[in-house]
Amino acid sequence: MEKVRKILVHLSKENAAPQCARFVQSITGHFIGSEDQVNVSCSLENNRFILCDRLCDGGVPLKRASFCPIKYLSHSEAVSLPPDTLSRGVDVGVAVLLQSSNQRLLLTRRACSLRIFPNVWVPPGGHVELDEKSFFKSPSCSLSLLPHHVLLSPIHFQQRFSANAYCNFDKYCQLLDAGLRELQEETGLKLSPDEISSQLLGMWESVYPPMLSRGPPQRHHVVTYMLLKSSQSHLQLQACLHPDPAEVSACVWVDAGLVKAVVSAVDGEKDSVRIPADLPQTISVTEVSSRGELSETSLPVSLFCNRAPDHGEDIERVSTGTKFALELWLKTLESHAEMG
Repeated sequence: MEKVRKILVHLSKENAAPQCARFVQSITGHFIGSEDQVNVSCSLENNRFILCDRLCDGGVPLKRASFCPIKYLSHSEAVSLPPDTLSRGVDVGVAVLLQSSNQRLLLTRRACSLRIFPNVWVPPGGHVELDEKSFFKSPSCSLSLLPHHVLLSPIHFQQRFSANAYCNFDKYCQLLDAGLRELQEETGLKLSPDEISSQLLGMWESVYPPMLSRGPPQRHHVVTYMLLKSSQSHLQLQACLHPDPAEVSACVWVDAGLVKAVVSAVDGEKDSVRIPADLPQTISVTEVSSRGELSETSLPVSLFCNRAPDHGEDIERVSTGTKFALELWLKTLESHAEMG
């Protein structure tokens, strides 16, 4: 059997055995055809990231952009891709939405030297590695990597779902551990299990370049977005930031008001973006020099409301997948307010 070199997406539909997804295969479309969002279940098993339509507690949302290149890729365009691209499969990423105790979220700007999505604002994250090890075995860790409306302790989690292969506590913890590892590698933030709670918000089918008009697909991922709630304020967390300049060129803490403006700038739409008058015109941002030195500056709020361009070079903006994750985050705040 060929040795596994990286974690790839595998698909299971109607109880069929999981099969490795092809690079040119639409992951969202596999489950729902021409629609752009579907609920699925996920698990990390034997170095395979398995998505299936056997739902656990309603599943979690999986979405693609309305302009997703894989959705519109013709057969002739697909077969003309380079062999090394066609053989890549669909990679697995994890991104952490770190929420402070005063409900701010950390976003980072990808370094301009990165090959994909340079200079774009995203949550900290990266690839899930082979044999990802979990440190979250302790019942003291308030943890749930379940659909976004569920939050359980590990003990309750195991009692409720231990019989379901697609809702296994340890397997979800491996995804969380990957997120926390990436968070530490990119930002220097090392968070201990006893000070966090977590949940899986949703998944995004990401393709680069993000539109066919900007070139043929080179990378294809499913990104899992995890909300991680810290007991520390954003200022306490900010004091511990030591970003890796090879990965991160700036950091910013955003609140719900700004996030609502960001998600209103829907990529692919043409109408003008209206920024609420009660928002400040600028926001404080921490710039990261090539030597890793930090300095405070400000950027216009309008920059975070930029849309993905149809043609030409990309611009500084919040990624489309991040906007999807931010929408899901806003829903958690609404649910918390209703329960409170």
